[in-house]
Amino acid sequence: MLVCSRSKVTSVMALISLEDLDGLDEDQLDDDITHNPEPMDEEDSDRLLTHWQAVGRTHHVSVPPEMTGPIQEMTRNRQQREPLPYALISRHEKMGEVRYEERVYPAGYWACVSRSEGLYEQSISNGFMNLMRFICKENSSGVYLGMTVPVLSDVKIASDGVSFLKEVETCFFLPAALQSCPPHSPQSDVAIVHRQPIRIVASTFYGTTTEETIGRQIGLMWEQVGPDAALRTDRYIVAVYENPGIPQRRNELWFLRHHQS
Repeated sequence: MLVCSRSKVTSVMALISLEDLDGLDEDQLDDDITHNPEPMDEEDSDRLLTHWQAVGRTHHVSVPPEMTGPIQEMTRNRQQREPLPYALISRHEKMGEVRYEERVYPAGYWACVSRSEGLYEQSISNGFMNLMRFICKENSSGVYLGMTVPVLSDVKIASDGVSFLKEVETCFFLPAALQSCPPHSPQSDVAIVHRQPIRIVASTFYGTTTEETIGRQIGLMWEQVGPDAALRTDRYIVAVYENPGIPQRRNELWFLRHHQS
């Protein structure tokens, strides 16, 4: 039975996912599983778990064997991810290349996890594993819920204006079919929250999403956008569109407006 939730929490959207691992062909492994309708055999299951455990070690986290089921489910359904809709406000180009866009994303329900580990990468990785379990049947409907992209990671800046705070909120927008009556989670740390529309300025970049690479992208994007008092400097969003095993995956950095109207 699906139980509707109408609680509202005023926190900023977030992400997350595990980091890239060079040397393992995870994309080919995904293709083998995605296009094979038969149940995964023990060898394929072990290969997939081993890959995720290796990826996890790059973020100093342990991927336990009980994550095997959610990993398989996410892999099999990776082609069915629902894009998050938005309204384009403006597009800024230079020499025929899009430098950044301003967009508005809709109000709706998000599934979110907040973690505060010793390392930023540990926070985002452990938070995302909790969300994977929620998506893959550990929810009040008892079925695979489906995914939307991008997945968002909340980057909070310390008072020095440079360092990242370790507390990270990891969220994904619930698919359209679940927005009218969102499922809840038996996990106390997975919250279903409602948020108003968000207006952002977005710039695309490719590759990994570590604290180092994100910090560099923040500096590069400020050079593109220029001084703008309407944009926040204490909080940013990293939007991830593709699997963590893709070395040059597409990401976006989002600047947030102080006022969302």
